[in-house]
Amino acid sequence: MGDCHEKALDLIARRPHFQRELEQKLNSRKFPPEEIEKSLAELVRLGLIDDSAHARDLAAGPMTRKGFGPRRVRVELLRKGVDEEVIEAVVAEMFSDPEEELRRARQAARRLAIGRAGDEDRLARHLNRKGYSKAVILSVLQEMTTD
Repeated sequence: MGDCHEKALDLIARRPHFQRELEQKLNSRKFPPEEIEKSLAELVRLGLIDDSAHARDLAAGPMTRKGFGPRRVRVELLRKGVDEEVIEAVVAEMFSDPEEELRRARQAARRLAIGRAGDEDRLARHLNRKGYSKAVILSVLQEMTTD
């Protein structure tokens, strides 16, 4: 394993990585595929790479602070190379309460300073980009127009 394993340890010491992300970085450094595979397997065995835990942390931390809905969380995790089963488990956990998506959408709407007539379209586009369902967007819009 040698140099490949050392480089992998160096990379995960700086910040958590997903397995696929680490594999890509090691490949770009021209390590032999069998060395990469062996090194990654050892890091997973030792618990130094845990895609599920890293996905949960990322979704519950930065993605929550950015006001992402379930659709956007899925897209962002897919973009990072996370396995679809892991993504589904994380999204199901984050949005297990049926009201959770609505609560988060309300928070995202409050962060967007609106106040002029016609801002409903802007808010709908904003919530759509954040990854909320159409039903939730409509609910938030209705609440805001009745307030």
